[in-house]
Amino acid sequence: MARALRMFAWVMGVACVAIGLFHVVGGNAAIPGEADAGATIDSLGRFLGAIFAGYGLVWLWAARQDPVPARVVRWLAAVFLLGGIGRLLSLAVHGWPHSFQVMLAVIELVFPPVWFWLADADERAARERGRSVSLTGVRDSSRATDR
Repeated sequence: MARALRMFAWVMGVACVAIGLFHVVGGNAAIPGEADAGATIDSLGRFLGAIFAGYGLVWLWAARQDPVPARVVRWLAAVFLLGGIGRLLSLAVHGWPHSFQVMLAVIELVFPPVWFWLADADERAARERGRSVSLTGVRDSSRATDR
């Protein structure tokens, strides 16, 4: 579980940084069906792209910690879930968006429960490694491969 959390955090971080930078560079062209949306949406999209890249950097920071901090994972999951809820509100008010946006909404609503479930996996594994060391006086090398 600890390894899955670390890999999931790493993939999420890389994906968010890449997507965020794509929006900063691409502007409206990065939004399916909105290439001619105008200067206001272009400005908003580039700004939010930078914010999303920063969000991804926090995921990468968390993935590099030992152990991966559960509290940070839960906060990042909550922010992502809030984005998915925002998409549901938009759907309720304005109707169905581009199909790509619907797929993103599904991801934003499905991933957070997984992160909430995995959030403390690395902290638990670290506590177990600590117990193994303290009980035997020697670190159990088989536990080190769980990372």
